[in-house]
Amino acid sequence: MDRRAFLGALSGSFLAAPLAAEGQQASKVYRIGYLSHFGCPIRPEYMGPFRQGLRELGYVEGQNIIIECRGAPGAADRLPGLAAELVRLKVDVLAAGGTRSALAAKQATTTIPIVMVYVGDPVGSGLVTSLARPGGNVTGLSVLTLDIVPKTLAILKEAAPSVSRVAVWLDPTNPGQKLPDQQLDAAAKILGVRLERVDVRTAANLDAAFAAAVKQREEALFMYALPIPLLDVQRIAQFAIKNRLPTMAILLPQNVREGLLMSYGPNQAEPYRRAGTYIDKILKGAKPGDLPVEQPTKFELVINLKTAKALGLTVPQSLLQRADQVIE
Repeated sequence: MDRRAFLGALSGSFLAAPLAAEGQQASKVYRIGYLSHFGCPIRPEYMGPFRQGLRELGYVEGQNIIIECRGAPGAADRLPGLAAELVRLKVDVLAAGGTRSALAAKQATTTIPIVMVYVGDPVGSGLVTSLARPGGNVTGLSVLTLDIVPKTLAILKEAAPSVSRVAVWLDPTNPGQKLPDQQLDAAAKILGVRLERVDVRTAANLDAAFAAAVKQREEALFMYALPIPLLDVQRIAQFAIKNRLPTMAILLPQNVREGLLMSYGPNQAEPYRRAGTYIDKILKGAKPGDLPVEQPTKFELVINLKTAKALGLTVPQSLLQRADQVIE
């Protein structure tokens, strides 16, 4: 080989090395775990924005990411085992929807980064040390602010001023509902409303909740986010209409589309879309404990006028004007 050919081959080998490394870098496929108490496949109102947020940052399912979903609708006791399964798959990042899922993920690993989504009280639940400096391997997005629960009850009272007895359906084992529920008590005193709490951990508790509402002559239903299928939300809506009970769901606008009267809470799609930003930063080397937890900035009121009509309820025009979505 002459000198010119040798130098050409040598320079080519130097050029090929970084190109090969770049090719290997580009071909990296990340595995994203997703744990949800709503089950899998994830409801489109969650998964659509989740995929969109990742796609906006260059991550396309089946090309450079794989999403491993595990879920247990109405069976929160299965979440720890499912979280452990995702850890065994050695996912690069673990996304968790809801407080119970995020806690199960945190218990399953201290090393894999966790991005929580739609969590009520991250600090009170023990998921993070603080919103500004989460610490540990968990960060993500909260959905509650200090005034959201009192404001939700005030909206229910505005829609139905005569209401004085309200059944509160909640999951007492969900740590994310403890602090908000304390705030609800203070708001109830100001509004002159008596609250009667009912344990609804799964759909299996609904019949007892229905019976309690009738026996105690409740005048409205206030629902926290409950891990129940949409078919059971329809059952609740039918029961409420039959018994002339206005219903208010906190955080879950899709429940209004299934027949409940109203919902108030943060824009639902945004936190799932924003989760992609956290995942992208973590995959690029950021530590979860250094990424501040985001709080919601936009809140939406959804009102179902078809349900109001079925209840014989006239929703004040002032409330309709403030609504972000009115279902007719």
